[in-house]
Amino acid sequence: MHTVDAAGLQIGDDHPPRIMGVLNVSKESPYSPSVFDDPDEAAAYVDEELIGEGADIVDIGLESANKRFEVLSAEQELDRLDTALETIERVDGNAVFSIETRYAEVADAALEAGFDMVNDICGFADPEMPEVCSAHDAAVVKMASPPDLERPGAIEDVDDIYDALSRNGFTEKTIVDPAFGGWSEEKALEDDRETFRRLREFRGYGQPILVSINRKNFLRDVAGRSTEEALPVSLAATAMAVERGAHVVRTHDVAETRDAALIGHEFGRERHRDRAVEELDVTTPKEAERHIDRLNGDRAAAEASVARAYEVHAPADRRQTLVDVAADTGVVCTGGEDLFIAGTVSDLEVFADRITRASKALAGVAGEIRSSLR
Repeated sequence: MHTVDAAGLQIGDDHPPRIMGVLNVSKESPYSPSVFDDPDEAAAYVDEELIGEGADIVDIGLESANKRFEVLSAEQELDRLDTALETIERVDGNAVFSIETRYAEVADAALEAGFDMVNDICGFADPEMPEVCSAHDAAVVKMASPPDLERPGAIEDVDDIYDALSRNGFTEKTIVDPAFGGWSEEKALEDDRETFRRLREFRGYGQPILVSINRKNFLRDVAGRSTEEALPVSLAATAMAVERGAHVVRTHDVAETRDAALIGHEFGRERHRDRAVEELDVTTPKEAERHIDRLNGDRAAAEASVARAYEVHAPADRRQTLVDVAADTGVVCTGGEDLFIAGTVSDLEVFADRITRASKALAGVAGEIRSSLR
């Protein structure tokens, strides 16, 4: 996993999860507690509510990305940039300052004037964005989006999200964001849930991951909570996201999110990592495929790289059949009345096929194992 240096802040597996607090200087933004148009008030909010509560990064938005609003032009964003710059000049605390924009022109002006990094909500739809960020040696968050400056995040299928992040490549300091939230009318809550379930796949890029899940609909709906009541579900998801490999969490609730992220980090799976060997966090063949693609390997190896384990109850007169077939397929099968059965996905598929042919009475067991492998 590549480590990104964001103006001296190290982001990656070898470092604690980083918290990105949010400030908006756009009157359209829907979350009013974070919206300011007065630089003095905005700076006080940053010092007290963001940096003071543990934010490592402060992300400043010039316009709302809500699909209900008209998209501002680069010139209109630049008109608002002065407020953002006056704000960061007045901040006393130390943080990495990120400008949220879709335009390379705005990113260039912001980085030139004092910002440290860029949060590109259109995922390099402006083809000059990677060059601008590289020229400034700046970290950049690349959010999954169509190649369209007016449609940030408007992708539903997880495979399409993955492909969108691949488009136009990465800089040396790119952080990927799979774009949770209702960015298009077509995107359903289940699309976000599926993305969250498959979050480990995004580690396949070898780049750090940012998630923006704070009080999002796909979490609120699970518990039947309003936005105001949704902090607990956000915190639960934050710990899970970090455990699954997220490195940066973007949030309006800095102190609470920081604590949840630290819990996810502390109790997450330890991954061996040194100069020569890095243990990959792979639990499904699809996750293995992502890493294999990055390493220019053969996708056919994916199913042989992931194991499954089961406790199986079978009739007494059929247990020996399972043991015998397992011995011929490289599958582990041991136990008494109930059996412990384990093997790679590819070996278990062969095992399921063979026990179906060996005994009709075991067809149900074979079918259950086969259906669980995807």
